[in-house]
Amino acid sequence: MNTARTAMLMALMTVLLVIIGQLLGGRQGAIIALVIAAIMNFFSYWSSDKIALMRYRAQLVTRDQAPELHEMVERLAQRGGLPMPKLYVIPSQTPNAFATGRDPQHAAVAVTEGALALLKPDEIAGVIAHELAHVKHRDILVGSIAATLAGAITMLAFWARFAMIFGGARDDRRGGGLELLAMAILAPIAAMLIQMAISRSREYMADAGGAKIAGSARPLANALVKLDDWASKRPMNAGQTTAHMFIVNPLRGGGISSLFSTHPPIEERVRRLREMTI
Repeated sequence: MNTARTAMLMALMTVLLVIIGQLLGGRQGAIIALVIAAIMNFFSYWSSDKIALMRYRAQLVTRDQAPELHEMVERLAQRGGLPMPKLYVIPSQTPNAFATGRDPQHAAVAVTEGALALLKPDEIAGVIAHELAHVKHRDILVGSIAATLAGAITMLAFWARFAMIFGGARDDRRGGGLELLAMAILAPIAAMLIQMAISRSREYMADAGGAKIAGSARPLANALVKLDDWASKRPMNAGQTTAHMFIVNPLRGGGISSLFSTHPPIEERVRRLREMTI
């Protein structure tokens, strides 16, 4: 269901791109924006692991330094049919974790010192299994495609506003100018919401996939409750562009801000996990 939902959201974003492209400059304008956005996100995708790990000062952990943790990750990777990822520890007391890498052969899993100190061994295994599920589902690739489409839509909307300010937009159809203005304002917001909805959908998939890799859903559910509780008590110095990578949202917010969250509500994630039968 979540895979179909992701495909539907991707298609919706593509339709937005085509509509605003046609209103602004026809097919050629949409293609140019898509190509520019794709080039920008290609470089980001190719070096996403290095960027994220450097951003959080993650330290590579060898087998000699943490033999039990390495053994746990290796066992989970084998159960998931994945190669052993590189293992990193983030020097932060806020419990959290993320995975990155453009494919399973170049994957890395990073866990904060706070998570290792707070969670029980089976809960750590559940968290790592969740991150390995992201790797297995190639969510970095999915996120990059979504970012490319959203970037192209945002770029076209910027061009549309610029053209209208300087009189460069022409539309002989009645109401055409109003249509372009509405799309220039609303399309980037819609693209952002769709991109976040895709991210939330992938989190549900990683929860389910992680529970299967770990062999039980309950430890991951328990870990999510603890991680979310500590995220509110001890906020993490996380960037907006990388917050979606973490297992729980390091940028907390309620009310209207939850609409713009890249993560589903913890309560719903925990409920689904506790209803799972493996």
